Amino acid sequence: MDLSTFLASLLYGVTIGSALILISSGLSLTFGVMGVLNFAHGGLCMLGAYLGYSLMAWTGSFWLAMIAAPLIIAVVGVLMESFTIRPLYGLNPLYQLLLTVGLSMVLANAVLLIWGPDQFSIELPEYFQGYVNLAGIYYPRFRLFVLLFSTLISVLLWYGIAKTRWGIVIRAGIHDIETVSAFGINIHRVFTAVFAVGAGLAALAGVIIGAMRAINPEMDLELLTSALIVVVIGGLGSFKGAVIGSLVLGLLEAFGVQYFPGLAKFTVWGAMILVLIFRPEGLVGAE
Repeated sequence: MDLSTFLASLLYGVTIGSALILISSGLSLTFGVMGVLNFAHGGLCMLGAYLGYSLMAWTGSFWLAMIAAPLIIAVVGVLMESFTIRPLYGLNPLYQLLLTVGLSMVLANAVLLIWGPDQFSIELPEYFQGYVNLAGIYYPRFRLFVLLFSTLISVLLWYGIAKTRWGIVIRAGIHDIETVSAFGINIHRVFTAVFAVGAGLAALAGVIIGAMRAINPEMDLELLTSALIVVVIGGLGSFKGAVIGSLVLGLLEAFGVQYFPGLAKFTVWGAMILVLIFRPEGLVGAE
């Protein structure tokens, strides 16, 4: 592999990793704060991709799709948390897991009912098409935008978690939710906000992924699997772990295709197995 190919693969891996941060951070925080491993997370991402496609087709505005789809899915997340997940708090966690599996099936069938089995792709504006020259490497403009935009969102998420009052509540909730409730904080409101943010981030990632590759009714399982691998590698309940795990997975996919074209998926699953064997809490662990 020459230097230009290496750098192109590095850029691609970081870009894929930055998009995965949007999916995995919501999943990880939902588990860390609420103790709910949301198996409907991939379905929310898929629904965001389809909504983004429809909004782009109806209005011709990519930015409207980027803004409106996550907001709509965040409202869907609020309804899901309030009316389906909340009644199961305090019960066996297996009930929540089975519920979210059922919700994922509902979302998948809703997509089939509304959009059918055909594949779609979100059309990019003209200014995102083509390539940009980066030190002799011709890299797709939209992928570069994804890298920069996802990095910005990640920094804003970090700031919100590390520096704001809500972030303090979230971090405290990860460690001891009972103490947070004892200070008079409405913990149900915290749960709803975390779930809504996670759903909105998943939908945002769905719009981005839908503009990078085809949208299809089976993408929810692939996205959920990637997010689960990320949080296993990085550590459940850790935003920092979600960032690190996403970058690791993105780089493994990019370089796995180059070095081990027939075993690219094996490198990803192999890394997860090694983490589970030697560091089951993840590279970072719960914060």
